[in-house]
Amino acid sequence: MGEIVGAGIVAHAPTIMMSEEDRKELNEGKEISLVPGLHRLREEVLDPLKPDTIIILDTHWHTIVEFCVTSHARRAGLYTSDELPRGMKQIPYNLKGNPELANSIAHRATEVGVRTNPIDDPWLPIHYPTVNLSTFLHDDAQEWLSVSHAYTGEPETFLKVGEGIGRAIRESDRRVAIIASGSMSHRFWPFLQIPDHESSDPIHISRPEAREADLERIEWMKAGDHAQVIDTMDDFLQHLPEARFGHYLMMAAACGGRDWKAKGRQFSDYENATGTSQVHVWFDRDGDGWA
Repeated sequence: MGEIVGAGIVAHAPTIMMSEEDRKELNEGKEISLVPGLHRLREEVLDPLKPDTIIILDTHWHTIVEFCVTSHARRAGLYTSDELPRGMKQIPYNLKGNPELANSIAHRATEVGVRTNPIDDPWLPIHYPTVNLSTFLHDDAQEWLSVSHAYTGEPETFLKVGEGIGRAIRESDRRVAIIASGSMSHRFWPFLQIPDHESSDPIHISRPEAREADLERIEWMKAGDHAQVIDTMDDFLQHLPEARFGHYLMMAAACGGRDWKAKGRQFSDYENATGTSQVHVWFDRDGDGWA
């Protein structure tokens, strides 16, 4: 019987792929906390856990009429971002997959009411939430699957897909870590104002009310109050969370939904990236309240 061995919200901001020198130049001479946070997450969590499979809930894989999950035996190549081709270019990736688990996820998510399909097309694009995080966190022994976000999805849609993901994991023989890769509030500064707001200091988050809403939810997560996060989604959507916060909702539903009680540990500061919020919060499986 399979199980979810841990889960977390993990930021994929393009700045993590810059050189340390360039990161410090943007950040008033200081290192951003996201990069050492990723190293800690690898060393303190994933290396000891040794999950068989990592599932990335990828907020840059935009679908409309369905959810999709990668079902390749392997994805390999070089990635250059069309969004930021100067800073993210020709990044190598070589990720083993698990077609059986991917097919099961698609089947179970569809079964609970949300059309979800496995995709093994060798020309399917890969996106930088998957590439950036695998650069820091990938172990050659692990399988990596990516799940899309339907931008037409509503909170209950994401919760149902997550329910299907959780069910498929439990029916498998895999020990799985789920990474919800995306930010919280996600409103950028206007183009000409961005150079004035590149420091990681959260004072540069584009709206103070968005910063307050983010911090409130981080405290709920740290307290294990996932029901409160889920039940206040209508309010949070006013602050434009990335991908309608579908990455968090799918993760939470896979882990138990409103009954999930796991307490979060921050592996980074709460930071700004050109107006958007960035943070790593990990939920250990160390007690009750898990599916």
